[in-house]
Amino acid sequence: MTDPLSGPRSERRAPAVGFVSLGCPKALVDSERIITELRTRGYQIAPDYQGADLVVVNTCGFIDAAIDESLQAIGEALAHHGRVLVTGCLGANPQRILARHPQVLGITGPQAYAQVLAAVEAHLPRPHERCSTLVPAQGLRLTPPHYAYLKISEGCNNRCSFCIIPQLRGPLRSRSLDEVMREAEALVASGVRELLVISQDSGAYGRDLRYRPVLWREQRHESRFIALARALGTLGVWVRLHYVYPYPHIDEVIALMREPGVLPYLDIPFQHASPPVLRRMRRPAQAEDTLRRIQAWRRERPELVLRSSFIVGFPGESEAEFAELLAWLDEAQLDRVGCFRYSAVEGAAANTIAPAVPEQIKDERYERFMQKAAAISRARLQARVGRRCRVLIDTVQKRRALGRSSGEAPEIDGVVRVQSHPTHPTLRPGDLCEVEITAADSYDLSARALGLSGAATERRLSQAR
Repeated sequence: MTDPLSGPRSERRAPAVGFVSLGCPKALVDSERIITELRTRGYQIAPDYQGADLVVVNTCGFIDAAIDESLQAIGEALAHHGRVLVTGCLGANPQRILARHPQVLGITGPQAYAQVLAAVEAHLPRPHERCSTLVPAQGLRLTPPHYAYLKISEGCNNRCSFCIIPQLRGPLRSRSLDEVMREAEALVASGVRELLVISQDSGAYGRDLRYRPVLWREQRHESRFIALARALGTLGVWVRLHYVYPYPHIDEVIALMREPGVLPYLDIPFQHASPPVLRRMRRPAQAEDTLRRIQAWRRERPELVLRSSFIVGFPGESEAEFAELLAWLDEAQLDRVGCFRYSAVEGAAANTIAPAVPEQIKDERYERFMQKAAAISRARLQARVGRRCRVLIDTVQKRRALGRSSGEAPEIDGVVRVQSHPTHPTLRPGDLCEVEITAADSYDLSARALGLSGAATERRLSQAR
């Protein structure tokens, strides 16, 4: 194989970096930031191992399953390529990586953007000085063109006993509202139809800034969650809120929900419902009467969709405490639910809590939980049959498209299967389509297309001009 860096400079291609991104959407945004900066420095981004001169693996290190996946990905990159740098959450524990893969070229922790770039340049010198014209104003993204993740803060101030994110990513560090809004405006200008707001604790946004006021569009705005949600809601696109703990001020967001704008959708990681378990978990807002507030939210916004995640088999969880969780789920009637069997995380305070729940009981509780969650989901989706809504199209296969309504987030929730009509325009990814829901199963919906929304029609006309 010819060395792409050999020969006269005029004959060389730019050095290429391959990138493997693992973990949550917050890590994906970190990858996007690194890739964008690499591109401004003249590097190509290789789509596969064969085209890369160097590979960066952005790892996850939150639970054992994620650590195993990260170590396997590093091994695969080494096997296919050989020149590998490692970054991300697992990089905070370099010995864990070196014990399995001592041949990696270097290791950096999460959000270590400058160190990653310096390591790349040390092993693969940059082709030229930084040039911002090599990338679009919104940066390079790893999501489809019609949606993007918008990270509003880094780190976390909570000290949940099962979590080591504050140790890995540090304390809460919010971006100022004007900085977030400039990025959001650039994304919308590039054609993004949906902004997915993420952070480790979105509801705490601005607390570390003491809600410092800033100017955006020549108006004064405090850097706080409700003000940011209100500002994002003016951009004319879908805004979906993720990782929102149920702090009291979240009640104010419900009044902002509309479409387009802040969608009637909240991703709230409740994690459990039994007060003793929540105390052992050291969960924020654990004393809130969440059932009462959920009922109030739904009275104000009947179309509100709630998604959450839960842990079963947490240390000390009794059968009575688990039964309390199932009863709470019956009352809460959450629309979208994920569940995890408790897994010990190295360095987490929960490791010292006794007694541990046997794996067999964790498995049995997981199955019971998911059966109940599926039954609730099936009933709530069935209630939507016959209704009309708008769907954002993600993929198209012949005369059938897969999309999502305001009630489904990408990757984590179900989908809407849309059957197009011979007399209607062919659907494309990024279209907003009016549909009628025709059927439902436990997690997904089926629908027939009624036509493109006015915004989608206008977008096509502007593209044709």
